[in-house]
Amino acid sequence: MRSLPETGGFFGYWRAHEEGERMTITLVPINALRQHEQILNENLMRVQRDLVQDGMVKDPIIVDQRTMVILDGHHRYNALKRMGYKYVPVYLVDYSSDQIGVTAWRAGEHVTKAEVMRAGLTGHLMPAKTSRHVVPDRPHGVDVPLAVLKEKSHDDKLHLEPHRQHAGRRASALQHKSRGSHPGKAGG
Repeated sequence: MRSLPETGGFFGYWRAHEEGERMTITLVPINALRQHEQILNENLMRVQRDLVQDGMVKDPIIVDQRTMVILDGHHRYNALKRMGYKYVPVYLVDYSSDQIGVTAWRAGEHVTKAEVMRAGLTGHLMPAKTSRHVVPDRPHGVDVPLAVLKEKSHDDKLHLEPHRQHAGRRASALQHKSRGSHPGKAGG
């Protein structure tokens, strides 16, 4: 995995291993992310209510690793920001990859990756629910406790089991890595 852009640092990451594959969920400062879409207030309220009720973020926010533009998870991002959290769990992807696609939610509309990037980088946001991203092996069920997102901490030891959307496979052996760890190293 490529290293993070300079975002003010992050304090941990999780790794999942499955048949030699590696998936990384990274905690990044919430202010490092850039939106490309507006949000719907009723969805924001529902997501915020769910976060409080669950006490965790079930699915990471999908983010372009080069620009930190949010591809999926605008309502989760805004709910966490509104609730005062400092960090968010993200799944970093290479948006330039042919493996990642974008379509429009509404019939008859068309959206491109270039339009998504332009909106995210300029701050001229697209209407809510304009783009729908297709991300292979999208992680689900990472269940990151909200308490982890409050402050920078190196002492948390979490064992998480995310689920992948692709082919119903489950990733296993997900571990929170603390101080002194590097994304390329295995271990506990």
